[in-house]
Amino acid sequence: MKRDIYAYRCRKCGHLHYPYRMVCAKCGENEHNEFDPEPLPKAGTLLTFTELYALPGDFEVPTLGLGIVELENGIRITGQLRIDEPASGMKVIGEVEVVRSEEYEKYYGMVFCEA
Repeated sequence: MKRDIYAYRCRKCGHLHYPYRMVCAKCGENEHNEFDPEPLPKAGTLLTFTELYALPGDFEVPTLGLGIVELENGIRITGQLRIDEPASGMKVIGEVEVVRSEEYEKYYGMVFCEA
């Protein structure tokens, strides 16, 4: 099953938000949650990255790469990296995958690979 992560567009001014907000950051007038969901693009540019070494027990890997990616629409998102040698400025493509699981729950997030 193909999954998406959504941004939310204000119906009053058209500003795109990620993550979800109760009030529009641009016009401040959205008091009735008048946002339309919009799937985030999967392609972008890696801005910065790091490697985590002290992970909680529910991660099944010894280390984990994380990066901040600017997507094609200008939204910035944090996601896991599946890239051997990441470099700032490289083009990446993401997929929504299980990033962590507990006994009966799965947590989804964006996982980026080199484009």
